[in-house]
Amino acid sequence: MLAARLHLVRHGEVHNPARVLYGRLPDYHLSRAGRKMAAAAADHVAGLDRPVTALYASPLERTQESAEPFTERFGLVPELDARLIEPANVFEGTQMKRSLMNPLNWWHLRQPSLPSWGEPYTSIAERMLGIMGEAWDTASDGDVVMVSHQAPIWITHLRVAGLPLRHDPRTRRCALSSVTSFERVGDVWREVAYAEPAATGGAVDVGAV
Repeated sequence: MLAARLHLVRHGEVHNPARVLYGRLPDYHLSRAGRKMAAAAADHVAGLDRPVTALYASPLERTQESAEPFTERFGLVPELDARLIEPANVFEGTQMKRSLMNPLNWWHLRQPSLPSWGEPYTSIAERMLGIMGEAWDTASDGDVVMVSHQAPIWITHLRVAGLPLRHDPRTRRCALSSVTSFERVGDVWREVAYAEPAATGGAVDVGAV
């Protein structure tokens, strides 16, 4: 049986008082507020009153922790898949504002359409659509939840919408613990819903990588 709907869920707020661009670095966990955000996302999906039969997560700590409320709600153990991971970024481990003040780093900004500072947008789109397609084809009759990161979710939105992948990261419509939902008819994906169930107004670390 094919899946019925696929939800891409962004992780909750990360505890990051130093404002480091953490990327794929280990040991970055959800803040207390982030855990509440993750719970709100799970509550939202449960409130749709649709069966959820598969749960996936990026292997990073913040996404695994954001998947925990879905495990509690639906009794599913998340399957970890590296295709859902945050893109690589040369600024990882730095404070972005300080890095951009250094002229030696400007070379990494030379081609934003790729982007030249990290994994190509086309690569992100291909790996995301790859795992989405596999999950859709192998799921039981029900919904699939995938907990991922802002950039992969937004790039998937752009690719499915047929829009250019080049964009300003500050303009992404992908809030913490937001839920972007898709359906597939034949081989064609379409976005069917977007929701921001979590209260994020007081968030310190909103991320835009």
